[in-house]
Amino acid sequence: MQLPTSILLIIALAPLVGCVLAGFLGRQIGRAGAHSVTILGLLISCGLSFWVLYQLVWGGAPNFNQNLYTWFEIGRFNASVGFMIDRLTAMMMVVVTFVSLLVHVYTIGYMHDDPGYQRFFSYISLFTFSMLMLVMSNNFLQLFFGWEAVGLVSYLLIGFWFKRPTAIFANLKAFLVNRVGDFGFLLGIAAVLYFLNTLDYATAFAAAPTLVGKTLAITQGTQWDAATVICILLFIGAMGKSAQVPLHVWLPDSMEGPTPISALIHAATMVTAGIFMVARMSPLFELSQSALSFVMVIGATGALFTGLIGIVQNDIKRVIAYSTLSQLGYMTVALGVSAYAGAVFHLMTHAFFKALLFLGAGSVIIAMHHEQDMRYMGGLRKYMPITWITMWIGSLALVAVPFTSGFYSKDAIIEAVGDSHRWGAGYAYFCVLAGAFVTATYTFRQMYLTFHGKERFTVVHNHGHHAEHMDDHGHHEQGIMHETPKESPWVVTLPLVLLAIPSLLVGFFTVRPMLFGGWFGGAIRVNEANDVLGEMGHEFHGALQMALHGFWSLPFGLVVLAFALTTWIYLFNPAIAGKIRNALNPFYQMLNHKYWFDAVYFVVFARGGVKLGRLFWKAGDAAVIDGVMIDGTTAMTRRVASGMRRLQSGYLYQYAFAMIIGLILLLGGYWLFGPMLAAQ
Repeated sequence: MQLPTSILLIIALAPLVGCVLAGFLGRQIGRAGAHSVTILGLLISCGLSFWVLYQLVWGGAPNFNQNLYTWFEIGRFNASVGFMIDRLTAMMMVVVTFVSLLVHVYTIGYMHDDPGYQRFFSYISLFTFSMLMLVMSNNFLQLFFGWEAVGLVSYLLIGFWFKRPTAIFANLKAFLVNRVGDFGFLLGIAAVLYFLNTLDYATAFAAAPTLVGKTLAITQGTQWDAATVICILLFIGAMGKSAQVPLHVWLPDSMEGPTPISALIHAATMVTAGIFMVARMSPLFELSQSALSFVMVIGATGALFTGLIGIVQNDIKRVIAYSTLSQLGYMTVALGVSAYAGAVFHLMTHAFFKALLFLGAGSVIIAMHHEQDMRYMGGLRKYMPITWITMWIGSLALVAVPFTSGFYSKDAIIEAVGDSHRWGAGYAYFCVLAGAFVTATYTFRQMYLTFHGKERFTVVHNHGHHAEHMDDHGHHEQGIMHETPKESPWVVTLPLVLLAIPSLLVGFFTVRPMLFGGWFGGAIRVNEANDVLGEMGHEFHGALQMALHGFWSLPFGLVVLAFALTTWIYLFNPAIAGKIRNALNPFYQMLNHKYWFDAVYFVVFARGGVKLGRLFWKAGDAAVIDGVMIDGTTAMTRRVASGMRRLQSGYLYQYAFAMIIGLILLLGGYWLFGPMLAAQ
């Protein structure tokens, strides 16, 4: 049975309808109406996405690839709006809509007192629509529309609290950094059109082998392989959207937005777009070993070195943000070793446990009256048992404890990198192994500082003297609370429970088909010589055996070592943490300053851009345009006019004198040059 076009349109447009109703009629329908229409739209979209996945996997429905609307035609080139629905797309549709639906429900509790309630629901529904258009597209132009749309809405959501200077700085930073990546992405799309004469996926992928042997002269005297240029340019776009080094600096600052959007950006929408795009472009990337090595090395660098920064963070949301950077690095490494299915599989499992961790952190923030510094938490497990248990489930999945979903996806990536013989694989393998230890360190540290140990806050019940515990800006003094922490309402805890279930179980039931069973079919294409997952599949004997074997693996040994160290330090000897920091102060300062990426970018690009602009203004605008072209022309006209005015005196004797002088000059000139002219 062919998938009905009407169903696919409803999936994509239902969130957009909710966005329009909540955004433009928010005052008329009220707060309850705003969350009702947007959640209904997501519920419809999510339910139908599950139906589409069922039809493709078990219902015998063929893949769908059809243009629905032609935007314009120029000669042989046409731009269309269409959908390509295969198992890769359907899996992404389910992940995006399911996580977004739970974030919508969670938002009711988290944002219930915010004056921008209706606006926020409108934005997150628009965010979901944008991501669906991206993953469902069947051509590069529509992909670029969704690509830019998620960037635009992320700008709106990161700066949602627009009265905060830090939020405005963060959303501008995200927007500008992504402009760098998007410039490369647009050049990559242009290169596809130049070499393959099409922007349609199916046509471009069919013609991809013709790129072999073609070159491009980027600089005089040098020839670059066309496939390598195309893939690296496309990946530069992914570096921006999926926050890969050195375009990663915007993602931690996106924490300035409300927690629900942090979960949506980090788990199921914007940052996954780059991973999905490279997996979709596997027919192109398989043509360039150089591009794949570049992808692998960039991903490995992010997997280890951005994770290290998470160890020194004290903001509960920023710890999880740096873990996102690290896990995106793992996905990128998988792409670089041609384990595209492994990258997408980890994308799926990561979406569940990372959304769980962010929403769990939001629950903690609610209980702590918007305190985010873990140094003023501790002992919260007895106050919020549901949040505590679910966050432990998410944490165990993040560190890849066997039998959790994160184990099956992350361990497969580490093994795939270890089996790869591609240039740079040795460096990448070291990074992903060390990253396992680093991930466990900052994750267990976060859980201990938040939920275990002694309470590092004081509850003051004297409501008549709140001002005594206020700072100069009217904020409560850190560590001082006026109410005992308590568990969050059901609209917050229900999404946590629903996300904890797939964080535990989805990997066990899907690892065989997705990684080793050819589940994605023709959606992902791998050359036989690069099929590292195919080689691993010969040694796969089931999810149970893989988990049991995982208890004796080197990555899990590193997790146990990190668990022992963090337990000893943060549960039994908390004072030693400060001593370790002082002993390793240069290393700590490097991590605390995030390798000085922000400082360098600010000095070189921000201040450098301002200084360059001032130079052009003074030398170009003020000196040349204003000084010479405008003011200079005006001054010359004034001087000429002033001189002409002196000649027009009105005295007859001056005019007669001028006539005599003119006659003398005329006769003298004729006397000098007349014979010469007559001879010619």
